[in-house]
Amino acid sequence: MAYIVAEDILKAKEMDLMTYLRNYEPQELVHVSGNTYCTREHDSLRISNGKWYWFSQDIGGRSALDYLIKVKELSFMEAVEAIIGRTAIQPPVFYRQKEKAHRDFLMPKLSDDTSHVERYLRNRGIHPVVIRYCIEHKTLFESENYHNAVFVGYDKDGTARYGALRGTVGQYKGELTGSDKHFSFSIGENTGAKEIHVFESAIDAMSYATLELIEGRDWKSEIYLSLAGVYRTKRENVVPVALSRFLEEHPTVSTIRLHLDNDEIGRGAVKGIVSGLQGKYTVLDEPPSCGKDVNDELKIRVGITRMRKEKER
Repeated sequence: MAYIVAEDILKAKEMDLMTYLRNYEPQELVHVSGNTYCTREHDSLRISNGKWYWFSQDIGGRSALDYLIKVKELSFMEAVEAIIGRTAIQPPVFYRQKEKAHRDFLMPKLSDDTSHVERYLRNRGIHPVVIRYCIEHKTLFESENYHNAVFVGYDKDGTARYGALRGTVGQYKGELTGSDKHFSFSIGENTGAKEIHVFESAIDAMSYATLELIEGRDWKSEIYLSLAGVYRTKRENVVPVALSRFLEEHPTVSTIRLHLDNDEIGRGAVKGIVSGLQGKYTVLDEPPSCGKDVNDELKIRVGITRMRKEKER
């Protein structure tokens, strides 16, 4: 085995991934937008602000050494040799991306009166019992300004880390400043649950809980997780970070029931999750039986919205 001096190891550790790729594998760099890049081989591996993160595999780092070991699966010694060998032939021009200032999670000023949010959700078919449950468990609030619905997610220590906003008037959607999608909105307290229900949005999660309630099932014994949205990707094994984090913290889960939207992006996300978790979990695709999403199905079921065929008669 070749001997590598400590000084070379330190030099290898100092090289960031952007510098390495720009100097030695420029064909691998693909510009995504702004200050963000991905690699040609892995389009869910994003490089931005001095760091890299491979979303489909839930791993990341800062240095080129991390990348060569975790992504290219080289041994530590092989990775150091690869970097030092290339720098000996062609000294690198260092490229440093500026890191964005950390943004703290900021909750809006909250209203003591949640009537606007309750009325809005009832009009979308969600049962008052489910609405009240979320309010009492501090996952649903109403902002004082604009009366937006605020759907909050927490980490395992009970600290609020994510907030989705939905306007009670109009079509406004957004997220609170500093939101971390790893900790998205969820319903349920069964820490030993063996299965979870997964949705694209908080409203879909509440809608499914309502469907369970009106069917007379024990809806409170289930876990309902929102992914805080899904996105289009060419990769076939992309597991959203909210789901990856939840599964890591709940090792008892063995079955995942996917209730994602009946559209191209939703169907693509299902394929990515099934592929990414294949062999590790039982993953069931259970899309809405009618309508685009679970809330559409609920509104049809309770008579708020008629099915298109009935409208056309």
